[in-house]
Order: sequence, then structure tokens, then C-alpha cells
Amino acid sequence: MNKTRTHLLLCGGTGCHSMGAEAVREALEKELGKHNLLQEIQIVETGCNGFCAVGPVLLVQPEGIFYQKLNPKDIPHLVEEHFLKGRPVKKLFYVEPASKDSIPNMNEIPFFSHQVFRVMRNKGMIDPEVIDEYIARDGYFGTAKALKEMTSEQIVEQITISGLRGRGGAGFPTGLKWKFAMNNPGKTKYVLCNADEGDPGAFMDRSILEADPHAVLEGMIIAAKAINAGQGIIYCRTEYPLAVRRLEIAIKQASEYGLLGKDILGSGFDFEIEIYQGAGAFVCGEETALMRSIEGKRGMPRPRPPFPAHKGLWNMPTILNNVETLANISQIIMHGGEWYASLGTEKSKGTKVFALSGDVNNIGLVEVPMGTSLRTIIYDIGGGIPKKKKFKAVQLGGPSGGCVPEQHLDTPVDYEEIAKVGAIMGSGGAIVMDEATCMVDMARFFIDFIQDESCGKCTPCREGTRRLLEILEKICAGKGEKGDIEALESLSAIIKESALCGLGQTAPNPVLSTLRYFRDEYNAHIYDKKCPARRCVALLKFEIDPDLCKKCGLCFKACPAEAITWQKKEVARIDREKCIKCLNCYGTCKFGAIL
Repeated sequence: MNKTRTHLLLCGGTGCHSMGAEAVREALEKELGKHNLLQEIQIVETGCNGFCAVGPVLLVQPEGIFYQKLNPKDIPHLVEEHFLKGRPVKKLFYVEPASKDSIPNMNEIPFFSHQVFRVMRNKGMIDPEVIDEYIARDGYFGTAKALKEMTSEQIVEQITISGLRGRGGAGFPTGLKWKFAMNNPGKTKYVLCNADEGDPGAFMDRSILEADPHAVLEGMIIAAKAINAGQGIIYCRTEYPLAVRRLEIAIKQASEYGLLGKDILGSGFDFEIEIYQGAGAFVCGEETALMRSIEGKRGMPRPRPPFPAHKGLWNMPTILNNVETLANISQIIMHGGEWYASLGTEKSKGTKVFALSGDVNNIGLVEVPMGTSLRTIIYDIGGGIPKKKKFKAVQLGGPSGGCVPEQHLDTPVDYEEIAKVGAIMGSGGAIVMDEATCMVDMARFFIDFIQDESCGKCTPCREGTRRLLEILEKICAGKGEKGDIEALESLSAIIKESALCGLGQTAPNPVLSTLRYFRDEYNAHIYDKKCPARRCVALLKFEIDPDLCKKCGLCFKACPAEAITWQKKEVARIDREKCIKCLNCYGTCKFGAIL
């Protein structure tokens, strides 16, 4: 007889692992064992819980008590107080930054309460390495329905009715893509999952795979039935070892349960899935480059048409969807396309998962209905900007996206509205920037990334992004001159119109969006030889204004090179010969006294 009365759901995603979750688990096992509690209290290592900013996190069920920022040293006290004496440990509760009141229950924490979980419905709730736990939460019910009760046409019809659009960035209607492949008479067809997540600041796909791998497998099985494919391949970057390991376990378990392989669930339908590990090339996120990589060729895009639904992998009909798209499929089949379409906006249905990072208090994974405003995501869920600084912009869509400034914070999140303000939805990366961010340098950073990751096949991307980078580096170095802004705009227009693939065509977006909203910063760099955000080293004097200095000594304490001299009630001074230009003093001074 199972005597378990309490489950401890410990986040076991990559983020919490990096913050010591494994050591916390070992401490829990040791302490519970010491008190003979291991039969009554079961530790479950889940996937990513989503609230990365406060990891490692622990959810105590059935009470729903949420503990955060755990350390192995906390565990003896936690076990004694909570599990022996029945007194939850308040100092380990989550406390909203703007409030003094503790919020022990996870569902009461604003980070979670403002979200709607569909793709992430199982995150932090199940052991991703145990298929029975997935099945217990209606797992593979959609597969059973699709394989035994529905035709290919009926499956595609429900996906079309749902309005689901590709979550990898392009936003192409999923049902239409499947319909093209279904109607192709080819005998050999493929279903591919794009898990080659390469955007800086993006960790949506990785977290979904770590927390709920079976949801992705199930989506692929249903897609395969829809187009009559016999083989599936998950293209996952090798930098995601935990995701790859859990996928391998999930595939093995599904095969043992008769959910993959021959005659699945006695339906007569055969389907296999394998994993292909990519080497981490950003361009392999583009569908045709990804397929060439699987074929053993250099990952480079090819012209379209023909589109993959007609000639894809090995020149056979192929559909490719990203992790988040496929994780939606089973629920659409179970509940119907109209159920899914009931959430969202007119042209953008369902929910969207964002990786919220940068200058925001609550870094983590966020799932919200389409149409939710950026302000809600950043302030209500994200908890606003740290250290009482002002919001400046949010970069949406990764390096190929654009910066959205404060005046557009009420823009609803959907494909069309985001495009109107100069950004793209992309795969879901959202990097928040505060007032200390130099937008010229930010554009330089993203163009540097894109130039480095360009496959080099087409001249506009290969040479155009290099020239963009040269101009931006010149401006940041204080060598900008008249005509540079016009050159950036002209080059950007040419690249957008003539680059071969979507990655090249969207490459200039960081430049164009920062020019659109922060042109004054470009002008200050070029004509005034000043960086308003005080981030570009070449444009800084590393001097202290005696009229602005408050004689607080904060800069003195922050200097790692001992280049600042200061005594109480005296103005600080910088020895520029000792100064290593680390910018610590600029970040510490609250009064703008350092020039």
C-alpha cells in the first residue's frame, strides 16, 4: 500500500540545476531518510517550473506551498519545521518585491496567476522521465483519438479550425502546411521537429522538452497520421544535453508502451522517431538549412519553391514544426479546434510562450494568451525593472527581431500588432532593457551575432551584415560621421529585399527599430561624441563631476582596480592610469556624477 502523503516537486530544469537543485535534492533525501520520512514523502524531480529567477524552487503538494531560492543548508530546518512539526518555513516563501507580505501558495503568486498554461500545463507538475505520470494527465489520449477515430482530413481540419500558427517565428498557419503535405501523393514522408533554438536569451523549447517531452512526441505522431508519414526526426542542438537525455528516455518509454513503432495502439499505423543533434549553427533554425544538415550537408538555406511540403528532406514531402507548435497538437485534437480558437485574438489564436530575461525582476518562462499586452508581461508577470530603474525597451524576436520602446508597451502580443511597431513575434525571446542600455551598442551586439552566424551563401547577408557591423562599431568607438545613419538605412533596405532566407531578410531589424525609436542616441554618438547611456567606453571621460558627486563613496567601493580615491565628505577622484574601464563605477553611481 502506498503510504505517500506528500509530494515534493523539485524543479530539475537546466536553470535550477545550474543553481544547485541536485545538491538540494541530495540534502532532502538525506534529511528525510534520517527522520524515516521517505515512505511518506516522495521527492519528484520535475522539468522547468518556469520561475527561473528564484530557483531552485520546490512545490509541496497537496498544500501548494511554494519554496524558493533553496540552499542545501536550508533543508534540515525545512524538514524539521514543515514535515515534522507542521510549521511551514516563512523565510523560504516567495515574497513579491513590492510587498512585505509573504505568498506561500504558488497559485497566488502574480508570476503564475497572470498566466494561462496550455503548452506548459505539465511544467513542474510531473516527472518528465516517467511516462505514467504524463498519461495520468491525459497524455496520449489525443494520439488514441487521432489514430483510431479520425481520418487524416479530419485531423487537418481541426488544426485548421484552431487557427494555430507556427510558433517558430514565421507564424505560418499549421493546418495549411499540413494540408499541402497531406495532399502530396509521395509514398515516403517525414515529420520534423525543430528544437534548434539559437536566439540569445531564448530557452522556451529547451524548457518544454525538459519538462514535457511526451507532449512533443505526441504532436509528432498526430502530425504523422495527418500526412501519412512513417518517420520523424527531432533536430535538437547538442548544447541541450538534459533535453536530449529526456527525449531519449521518452522515445524509449513510448516505444515500450506501443505508442511508437509498428501498429501503434492497434491502429495499423507505423511511426518511428529519432533524434538528430545539431552542432549549434544559428542558420540551421531555418527549415531548408536544417534539412540539409540532417542530410549530412553544410547547413545552408536553399531557394523556395519548391517548399518542403512538396520537396523537403531527401526531396520527399516534409513538414517541420517547432517544439511549442507540436506541444499544442494533442490538446487541440482532444478538445477540438474551436476550443483552442476561443483563446487569443482574431488572427492569432491560443497562447504564446515567452522567455523573459534581461533587466526584469522575474526572469523565467511565461505563457500568456495571444493579445496580452507587453506591459502585463513585463510588469504584472515580470515584476518590473530591478533597482527602481526605468524601462527603456524590450527586444522581441531575437537577433532578427526589433526593439519595442515604452510608448508601445500596451501593444497586444499577436503577429500583426507586433509587426506594426517594428518587431516580430519570433520564437518568443523577450529581452528587457533598462535606462542604462545603449541602443546603438545593443544593435551592434545583435548584428555582430547575426554576422558571425551567417552561413555566407548569399552576398546581401554575408557582406551586408559585415558592413552594418563595421559602421556600428565605428559609431560606438566615437568615430561616427555624417552619412552613417543614411548608410545603415540604405544597407538595411537592400539586405531585407535581396537576402536568400528569412534569417537574412530580418537581419537588419535591430538596426531599423533602434533608428526608428532611438535616433537621437545615434545622433549623440555621431555628432556630440557622447553615449547618453554611458556604456560606450570610447565616448566616456572617466572623470567625476565635483558638482554632481554626493561624496557617498559607492564608486570607490565598486572599483576592482583601486583606481578611485575617496575619503568621507570628499569628492571622489579617478586615476585614469590605473582605471581598467570596467564601467563598475558608472553602474554604481546613482547621481550621474561620472562623465
